[in-house]
Amino acid sequence: MNYTFLADLHKEFAPPEDGILSRILHKDEKVNVTLFGFSSGQELSAHSAPTPAILYFLDGEAEVQLGEDKVNAQSGSFVYMPPMLAHGISAKSPVRMLLIQIKAGTDRLS
Repeated sequence: MNYTFLADLHKEFAPPEDGILSRILHKDEKVNVTLFGFSSGQELSAHSAPTPAILYFLDGEAEVQLGEDKVNAQSGSFVYMPPMLAHGISAKSPVRMLLIQIKAGTDRLS
């Protein structure tokens, strides 16, 4: 069985001094897990995806657009997004965030 073990995501990488950085932690036919780092002031403009996705904020503060709503995310914040929900992120401070994209239907995950 293939698996990925990372003892401490905080030590995997630091947010960049300028810009947005991403690192794929795991990718297969069912799920894509990516660690993102945003420097303060960076934005990912609103977009949508055809698959459900989860955001988990490891540290930092960001404003997250979810459809017509805007919420403030911080260390420990969790977001579940259904397919095609418009979403965007604006980093208020350096941010590390985990993105989990679920590519397979739930009937195929079991």
